[in-house]
This record gives sequence, structure tokens and C-alpha cells, in this order.
Amino acid sequence: MRWQTKITSMLNIDYPIIQGGLAHLAYSDLAAAVSNAGGLGQITAMSLENPELLRTEIKKVKSKTNKPFGVNFAIGQHGRPFEKFLEIAIEEKVPVISMTGGNPAPLFKQLNGVNTKKLVLVAAKRQAQKAEELGADAVMVVGQEGGGHLGKNDIGTLVLIPQVVDAIKIPVIASGGIGDGRGLMAALSLGAEGIEMGTRFIATKECIHASESYKQKLIEGTENDTVVIKRTLGAPARAILNSWTEKILQLEAEKADYEQLKDYISGKANKKFIYDGNFEEGFAWAGQIMGMIKDVPTVDELISRMVTEASEIRQNWAKC
Repeated sequence: MRWQTKITSMLNIDYPIIQGGLAHLAYSDLAAAVSNAGGLGQITAMSLENPELLRTEIKKVKSKTNKPFGVNFAIGQHGRPFEKFLEIAIEEKVPVISMTGGNPAPLFKQLNGVNTKKLVLVAAKRQAQKAEELGADAVMVVGQEGGGHLGKNDIGTLVLIPQVVDAIKIPVIASGGIGDGRGLMAALSLGAEGIEMGTRFIATKECIHASESYKQKLIEGTENDTVVIKRTLGAPARAILNSWTEKILQLEAEKADYEQLKDYISGKANKKFIYDGNFEEGFAWAGQIMGMIKDVPTVDELISRMVTEASEIRQNWAKC
């Protein structure tokens, strides 16, 4: 069964499935596996220590797949400069650049005249309209169920996606609370042209940087085992509930400022959990979809399963 949408045509991929940026986790093994399985894999740029490491990761992906892939720029990391990283992606002729977590205008300026597809993650209708005005080829729209950074208005995917679809002309990619073929079909029925998944791709064999303990937490946890932190900083984000995130919430309730919170929400604290499995001295991002994760398949197995599920739904709908 063919899966042709505006997104598969635009990105030259088999299935309308995009892997999220996944700070400190999305590197060549995962990105290549997703692309080889028919989706769009991505490397996370701003988690790398320097631009040349990004070049190395890009070359590794190219050695592992001849399929399209992307590089994600999480641009809201407290002013860390992205220009040299983006210059590397341009030099390496990366097919897709995605932008999350901040104002994408400076990246669009640097990408002016560059032959690459530009995707922007948004969490509100107005943000989507702005991304379209800047020249985005598509927007990825995340509902409040998602993991990591979210919108400020707590709007769920089911409500947000059709609003954005109605408000802009460029294709919409749905994100947040999606982890199987049912989620894919639900997104398409809302008018999206594809989906982005983050948390579900962490619980795969090719996400080699995520500790087995982290993956096990995703399997064991339910949708009630996540909390939204960083609201008081104006950057709400969903993470796994543990004593560390409870401490963050306590500090926020006490009106702590960024300086008081920064050690708790740092990349170092994040890596203690996701790399070392130190659950009580760090934190990990996760969406509510963790309540539906039951195994750790290969990426190919996951995408094949999703496509089979979605195809069965399409066939059943055709009988209605």
C-alpha cells in the first residue's frame, strides 16, 4: 500500500514519519536507521560540543544510508551560537534542516538561497503562521502530550492540529502523543501530512545513547508518570516524574529564578539520567505516549509495525 502525502513527496521519503531532534540522543545510528526504514531520521546539532563533531555525524549518516535525513537545531539553549553548526550543515548539503525551541528567523536568514527543506516546530497557530511567513516548507505542530519542550497554552494535539491546518497553506506534521499506526492515521485524518515522533524512537535498539534503564522506565511508566517543568521560565517541558523533577517543581513553586534552577535543568543533569541511568540525580524528557510503549524493537520493526497497523485501518475505512 502506497503512502504518498505532501510530506513524503517533499522530503522524498517512503512513509510520512519523522524522528524528532532528541537532545543528546539523536545521532548517526538512530538517524540512519529511521531513514533506511523509510522515514526521515535526524541528527541533533546543538547537543554536540563543536561544529566539526556535527560534520563527523553527518558523514557517518551518509556512510550508513543513501536516503534523505535532517539536522535539527534546538535554538533555545540560552543563547548558544548556532551559526557555525548551521554552516557545516550547509557545506555538507544536508537535505532537511529543522528548527525547534526558539525564534527561527536568524536561521532562515543564514539559509537564504540554500537548497534545503526547512521545517519548524511550533506549538500554536500564530507560531505556525509566522513560520510560514518566514519561508518554512512545513511546520511540525506539537500538542501538550508531547515530551520535551511544549507550548504555553496546554492545547492537545487533537485540537491543535486542525486549527493549524486551517490557518496555513504549507503542510502540517503532527507531533505529541503519537507512537503507533493508530496515531499516524489519527493525524492524517486531522489534516496533517505526516507525523513526528520523539519518545517512541528513544525506546528502540538503534537509540544507542539512551541507557537500557531509561528505555525500561519508558516501558514501565504510564501517561501519569510525566510532569511539566520549567513553566515559570516560560519554557514548559514534559519529563519523567521522579524526585529530581519534583524538586524542580518545588523550586518553581517557591519562585526560584533561572540561576537557582539552572543546575537542575542543565544538560549535565539530563545526561545523568539518560546516559547513566541515575534516576534520582537527573531528569529525562518523555511524552505521555510512554504509557503505550511496551517494547524496544528495532527502528525497522517499529516503522513496519506502524505501517501495517495504519494500512489495516485504511482498508477498514474503505469498507465503511
